Amino acid sequence: MTLELLDVNDNVPQFPQSFYTMPVMENNAPGALLSSLTAFDPDLHENQYLVYFIIEKEIVNTSISMLFSINPENGNLYALKTFDYEIEKEFLFHIEARDSGVPPLSSNVTVHIIIVDQNDNTPVIVSPWRVHGSVVEEKIPRSTDKGSLVSKVIAIDTDSVQNSRITYQFLQVTDATLFSLDQYNGDIRTMRMFSYRDPRHQRLVVIAKDNGEPALSATVTIKLSTVETAVKAYSDMTEVPLEYDIFSDLNLYLVIGLGSVSFLLLITILVTCVLKCQKPMPSKAAPPSRNSVISERNSTIADSTLVSNDAYWYSMFLAETRKGKLVVRQPVPKAGSRYIVSSLPRSTGLTETSDSAASTLQGSTTTGSGSSSS
Repeated sequence: MTLELLDVNDNVPQFPQSFYTMPVMENNAPGALLSSLTAFDPDLHENQYLVYFIIEKEIVNTSISMLFSINPENGNLYALKTFDYEIEKEFLFHIEARDSGVPPLSSNVTVHIIIVDQNDNTPVIVSPWRVHGSVVEEKIPRSTDKGSLVSKVIAIDTDSVQNSRITYQFLQVTDATLFSLDQYNGDIRTMRMFSYRDPRHQRLVVIAKDNGEPALSATVTIKLSTVETAVKAYSDMTEVPLEYDIFSDLNLYLVIGLGSVSFLLLITILVTCVLKCQKPMPSKAAPPSRNSVISERNSTIADSTLVSNDAYWYSMFLAETRKGKLVVRQPVPKAGSRYIVSSLPRSTGLTETSDSAASTLQGSTTTGSGSSSS
């Protein structure tokens, strides 16, 4: 008797690993083989025939079947496009292995694709800015001190951290003893002060090189011109604090104007005070006439009139005499026949009696009239 045992699909396909990590270099060729994932099924005949599938999912609005494909018979995994590290850095998806038994059994495995950066980006110099291929021109004072920052070179690289590490070097320099370059931050500083022997123009060529394999680089040419006048050098914002200029041009003009107005006002006040405090000089009195009968010390003139007509003088004399006043007439020096007539109250001290004074004045008046008529 021969007994033949028939196989039953009772074994699940098994992968050697439950998780696969696959590094893929960027800029790969489309259709390149990434890896081969093979599962094992201990069943016999059709129960051990395996078929491989990629479990469908979307990555950044893109179906995974548009990025990768797998051979359903042998499990070879292929990339369907060229990957760029700067755009996409990794992918995570699942692959299923299914046998041909009834009912079919299956198992799946996780695949992690890591895009490896390639040094495919050249450093770009962003400072000092210049048009591509042109020379950067900067001016610095000739009196710049030792250790002063005159320029700063900054370059960026979009590759990964390792490949984007930039170092700076002098490719060409007019005087190697005059400038120094920090290889990590790109600072260009003076190593000593300028002398009269140093040329007025200095040419510096700086190369910025990344850390990739092979290394890529970019260069910039800086033309430094020294000037005698005070020119603001490149300010180091991280080390030298900004100072507020109190005495700017506008402030200086305002201070000068305010000082001038204040000075003129002070002079005006002083002159006004001096003029007000100054006493007036006493005026010289006219010498008394020989015809006057009034004492010079005690006389007080109450009214004075300049008279040139004898008739007018006589009428004035009569009018003032009726009022009880004493009338005195004095000739005006260098004025011809013109007189000064003064009327005084009779209470003032006189050297003679009122009657004699009146007759004297009357006689003087008559004499004056006769002189005038002659």
